Amino acid sequence: MSSTVLRQASSAARAFSRQAAFSTSAAARKDFVQELYIKELKSYKAPPPAKDAHVGVVKQYSMPPTPKPPVVPADLASELTAYDATEPVEGAPKAAAAGAPEQLTTGADTFLTFLEADEPKAEGHH
Repeated sequence: MSSTVLRQASSAARAFSRQAAFSTSAAARKDFVQELYIKELKSYKAPPPAKDAHVGVVKQYSMPPTPKPPVVPADLASELTAYDATEPVEGAPKAAAAGAPEQLTTGADTFLTFLEADEPKAEGHH
C-alpha cells in the first residue's frame, strides 16, 4: 500500500511542479513584455511641431460686411395701397385671376380618395 501512496504522491508533485513552472513562465513573459513596452513608452520623444504646419490648411478669417438696416420708403401709405391693389380678391376663381394652368389631379386628396375607394372584386377567385 505504501508504494501506491508513494506513486500517487510523486505524480501529484510532478503535476504541481509543472503547473508552477507554466504559471511562473507565463507571468515572467508577461512582465518582460510589459517592462519592454513601458521602457519604449518612456524613451519615446515626440517630434517638435512645425511652426508653419497650418499654412495652406487653415483659411484666413475675415469678418463679413456689416449688414445695412432696411430703408423705410418715404411714402409708405402709397406703397401699401399699391400692394393691396395687387392682392387677389377672396372668392374669385384662381385660374381666371392668375391665368394658372388646370389643377393637377395627383394631389394628396386624390390619393386618399383612391385609397378609401372599394377595391374591385377579382373575377374567377372564389
